Formats: sequence, C-alpha cells, structure tokens
Amino acid sequence: MFKSNGLFISLLLLLISSPNSPVFGEERSFQRPDPLQNFKPYNGDFNVTSPHYWASTVFTGVHGYAMAGVCILGGLAFASFLILRSFFADSDSISVRTDSYYFYSFLAVVLFTFLAIVASGLVLATNRNFYGRAKKLKQTLLSAAVDARTTIRKVTVAMNQTHRLLCPYDEATCSRSNSTSQNLKKESESIRQLVYKNRRSIDSALRISSGVTTGIVSANLALVIAALVMLLLHCRPGFIMIILICWILTALCWVITGFHFFIHTFSMDACWAFEEFKQNPDNNSLRSILPCFNAAAADHIMIEIAHGIHSFITKLNSNITTLDILLQLDEQYDRQSNIFRKVCDPFSGPPKYTFDPGRCSNDTIPIGDVPDALDQITCPDDNPLTGVCDGGRKFLSEAYFDMAQAYTRSIQGLLDVFPDLQSLTHCTFLKDTFADVLSHQCGPLKVSIRLLWSSLVSLSTIMMVLEIAWIAKACQDSKRWFSWGPTLSRTI
Repeated sequence: MFKSNGLFISLLLLLISSPNSPVFGEERSFQRPDPLQNFKPYNGDFNVTSPHYWASTVFTGVHGYAMAGVCILGGLAFASFLILRSFFADSDSISVRTDSYYFYSFLAVVLFTFLAIVASGLVLATNRNFYGRAKKLKQTLLSAAVDARTTIRKVTVAMNQTHRLLCPYDEATCSRSNSTSQNLKKESESIRQLVYKNRRSIDSALRISSGVTTGIVSANLALVIAALVMLLLHCRPGFIMIILICWILTALCWVITGFHFFIHTFSMDACWAFEEFKQNPDNNSLRSILPCFNAAAADHIMIEIAHGIHSFITKLNSNITTLDILLQLDEQYDRQSNIFRKVCDPFSGPPKYTFDPGRCSNDTIPIGDVPDALDQITCPDDNPLTGVCDGGRKFLSEAYFDMAQAYTRSIQGLLDVFPDLQSLTHCTFLKDTFADVLSHQCGPLKVSIRLLWSSLVSLSTIMMVLEIAWIAKACQDSKRWFSWGPTLSRTI
C-alpha cells in the first residue's frame, strides 16, 4: 500500500521545522554555495535526503557565523592591543578630559544597556512564541500519523476478515488479501515506531534549541545588568570580568543568529515544497520521499477494486431477480413478504466507478444483509428431507449458504472501509496535513521566526556596541572614576 522507504521520519522532521510560507506560485531558486562541492552552486531542489542540500542551506547562516568569528578575533586583537599599551604607554601623555566627557560616556553606556535589556526581552518572548508554535505543529503531525495508523488498522482488520472468509473458496483472493494485510501491518508498525520512538527525539531537539537560545540570552541579560551595577560601585575587576564573558556570549549570539537564519531559509524551502505538492502531487520535489502512489496508480487500484465489487453486486442482483421470479411461481410463496430485495450498489458505472453510498434507494438492502434473506430458503444439512425442507421451499444447501455468506460479508467489510482505503491510497492524510500547515500554521510561524531572527540580530549588534562602550569606559576609569553624586564626578 505504501512505499516503506524509511524516510517517513525525515518527512516528519521536515514538517516540524517548516514554519514559513513563501510567495506561492513562484519558482524558488536553490542556487546556493555548497561547502561539500568547494562552494560551487547547489544545482538540486528541495531534498531532505541530500547532504548537499543540507550543507548549502546551513551555509545560508554564514553571515552570523562570520560575525561570531569577527567578534572573537576582534576581541583577541583589541585585548592584545590594550595589554601592549599598558606596558608601553606613557602615563604623562594621557590627556585630561572634562567632567562632561565622562558624563556623556556613562550616559552612552546606560542607553545601550537599556537597549540590550529591551532586545533581550524581545528575543526571549519571540523564542518562546516560535518554539511554542513548533510544538503545536509537532502535535498536529503526530496526530495525523496516529490517525493514519488507526485507518491502516481498520483496513487491516477488513483484509484479515477477507482472508479468513474466502480462503476456503478462492485461493487467489486469499493470497492477495494476506499479502496486503502483511504490508499494512508493516506500515502500521513503521508509523508506530515513528510516533512513539521518535517523539522524545523531536521533543529533545526542540527543547535543546530553545533552551540554548534562552540560556545564552538570559545569562547575557543578567551580566548586562550586573555590569551596570559594577560600574556604579566602581568594582573594576568584576566589571572587566563581565566584559570578557559578555564578549564570548556576544559571539554565541551571532552563532545562534546564523542558525536561526538557516531555520528561516529551510522553512521557506519547506513551505514552498508543500505548496508545490498541493498544486501538483504527481510531480514535485517531495515525490521521492513521500510514501504515496501517484494519482494515476492510486486511481487504477481503486477503480479495479470498485469494478470487482460493482460486477459482483450486478451479478448478484441479476440472480436475485431470477430467484424472485421463480418464487413468484410457487403458490405457497407469500408475495407480500418480499424476502428478496435488490442489493445496494454504491458505485456508479464505468469508467470511474465513483463511490457514493447515498445513491442507494430505500428499496435496496446492504450486501451484508443478504445472508439474512438467504437464511429463509436454506435447508440445514443435518435435516435435509424432513420438516420445512420437505416442502421444497427451503432448497439452498447450507454449504452454498456458507459460501454466499463468506463473499457477502467480505464485500461488506471492504465497503465499510472503502473511504479509508481511498484515503490511504491517495495519501489524503498527508495532503490534509499539508493543507492545514499551509492555511493555518505557516503564516503565524513565519512571523514568529522572522521576529526571533530580527531580535537576535538587534541584540547581537547592540551588544557589540555596548562592549565597545564598556571598554572605552573601563579605559577612562583606569585613570579617572566617574560617580553619580552632587558634584557629578571625582578624580581618583
């Protein structure tokens, strides 16, 4: 029924990480430098099974990674400069600044400290919002997987019943139903492993990603506030230590900024692929990883099944008409009892054989009720010549009754799960999930990831400026400490 290719987990991870929606209907370019091919352009499309796609997509966050490197190298270079300057600088050459100069430099530190606090709050809020929506999307997808497994189990039960009932009468159908049942069991087990064995992995990935961002930003926020306190208390060693730690945290902020830009890019790719799948299910970049038939193959399978059931019911109704005519000739037959009514055929005629249970009229019966009618003309094998059988009104042998009951119950079982069978064959559960993601979740998640990424860029930039302001203030206060008081300043 499905192609069990082991890639269903990749599909789930793909969906969970897909919060953005591109401008649908437009072609999306994947021409990005591929580090695995000496930075030559990646020439493929959206393919979560390709390491080249992942490498090129992760590389889109290079600006953040590069800024982290600049931050680290710049910090080391500046620290080396200050150390050398402390050894070779002439203390007498240091110019004396006015008190207003120290006041404005302190005011700049306070201003950028305030901006850093605001930016940190925005990052924490948008980070919580984004990963909250990601968890909601994860739950939607896992629920879809559970529903798919439930549907598979219903169809499997019907196939097992067909196998059990028809094996004594039809070896070919018995073999096919057994093979289909085994394949469905394998697919059901695959989905069970996906849902129950990978739920923790998915939760851990989301929790770690969110936790790292929250931890870095929270630690940075605490140190920014502590730095202002240290500056006011004239605690120079503590202030210098905070500058060093925050410089490292600023570099980490640039790293997670690059990481979230990668998530942003991947999200745009994923939602574009979902829209492409929605518009053209048979020819899209997700075709190779989805466990679905193409539309032509799915339609062929369902038409073949529907044709078989339709033909059986048509033949059965013809036999019922003939039987009813024969019974009408029997003078003892109660014409008002109307034992035999035609069987409901929920399929339209060829070539499409559309399934519509509502097309059956009130004077028809479900095929599953045929054994109840046949029971009235069945003669028990243990007493074929006496009693009611002696009059000839019960002429159907019990063996034929059992065979008829096996076929009619099997077909009724298939009709009961026919909508589920259509859903599985046409991969409706995936299409509905994609439609829900595109209609209700891509948009809000698109806003949240962009806000998170923008907030991280702002925070990282503000922290770099604040670090420079801190260093300038520390250099000033190495010769002169500023304090807030009635005289505004004092010389140490």
